[in-house]
Amino acid sequence: MNFFSRFQETFLSPRKTFAALAERPVWLDMFIVVFIAIGVFSYLTAPYSQKDTLQMWKDNVKMQERLGKENFQKRLDMIANASPARSLPFPLATFLIGLFFSSLIILVLGRLVSAQGGYRQILAAVVHANLIDKILGNGVRLVLVLTRKTFLQTSTGLALLFPRMEITSPSYVILAQFDFFQLWMFGILAFGLAAIFKIELKKALFVSYGFWTLKAAFTVALSLLAMSFVK
Repeated sequence: MNFFSRFQETFLSPRKTFAALAERPVWLDMFIVVFIAIGVFSYLTAPYSQKDTLQMWKDNVKMQERLGKENFQKRLDMIANASPARSLPFPLATFLIGLFFSSLIILVLGRLVSAQGGYRQILAAVVHANLIDKILGNGVRLVLVLTRKTFLQTSTGLALLFPRMEITSPSYVILAQFDFFQLWMFGILAFGLAAIFKIELKKALFVSYGFWTLKAAFTVALSLLAMSFVK
């Protein structure tokens, strides 16, 4: 399948696309598309994220007492004067590291049910599955950010149903993990894993959503730990 066929069929006929990827695991061209999409989303939403971060810091009295008035003001000035381009390295690096590491973890989980399949095949499947979250998902999130003029409360997960819930609460962090586009992404990824590992779709779903569960648990733990340092 050529580039345009793979791009289109990932949304319209994922089983066919991932079966082809299992036979010929190409991924670099689609990786570039996803990488650029993340960069564009991060750049366009940076001003709103910056404004929200600045306000959260201004409201954090304990942090001001901890840093001292002078150091606290320097931190506020640094946040206020940051250019949108400075927001790019972190999400891009996070995606890059997460992509290669998650493919490895999925391979390890896959070995519990099959001796078939290789790392490059899984990498190709994960890259293509990310089109769901990074193109469609970020497209919806961008609309939410631009219409609400804030990066806060723009989750496309279950947390969206509770607009008054505090975003730093454990409940919000947990509900945000049940993201519609993430669940969709790991759902179609199962087609790829079934073809790669040569297993039933039921087992592939177990592997795919098993990894999602581990990922969600890690994200929740990391988020709560980070929040504990700024309170």
